[in-house]
Amino acid sequence: MPMLCAPLVGASREALLAEAAAVRAAAPDIVEWRADFFQPLGDAKVVVETARALRGALPGMPLLFTRRSAAEGGQKVSISEQAVVDVYAAVCEADCVDLVDYEMSNPAGGIQAVREASRRRGIGLVCSYHDFQETPSSAALEAQFRRAQELGGDVAKVAVMPKSREDVLTLLWATLQASQLDIPLISMSMGPLGALSRIAGFAFGSALTFGVGAGASAPGQMPIAELRSAIEITRKAMHG
Repeated sequence: MPMLCAPLVGASREALLAEAAAVRAAAPDIVEWRADFFQPLGDAKVVVETARALRGALPGMPLLFTRRSAAEGGQKVSISEQAVVDVYAAVCEADCVDLVDYEMSNPAGGIQAVREASRRRGIGLVCSYHDFQETPSSAALEAQFRRAQELGGDVAKVAVMPKSREDVLTLLWATLQASQLDIPLISMSMGPLGALSRIAGFAFGSALTFGVGAGASAPGQMPIAELRSAIEITRKAMHG
């Protein structure tokens, strides 16, 4: 079974904690805090305190910290990229999350700074790539998976938007080809067309899939209970 991850998208601490209560009932394997939705993102102290509160509200569930950039489908934030990197460093130094996600499209200096900050505390780094407009070629997607490993990532994530069923197959094929890498992979084809990849992606090498516990963070995410059932049916059919 792949791990199931539920996003939190609250704009305030209170909203996040309310979401966390709903997510906890859905019992995901991991929770992602999409901090680009968080209004006080520029205040590192508030971010750290909120991360600690979420950990307390989600006992036993690893917490993934993510600022998704507007260029890769996230919310636009009012602080500079250097300020974002500083928030990542503060979250890592406080040891209040288990993993962080940082995009490979960011400047090399930022990637290195986040990598070093996470390593100091033994926090896993997800090196990610998102294309909300289309699905690049299989070779281009495989290159993104490899680049994540080359950058020192602990996990490689690739998410793309399909325009056809063939695009979904391209994403799954690239995942299968990249599954020989030395780090775990996360991959998905987004939107309604890509729904199959969220259910069956594990069969091609994706170690994690995203489902809705309270609020969706990307198009095509399904409720966790339905996603879990669909994956279990698929797994049983494959393995008996």
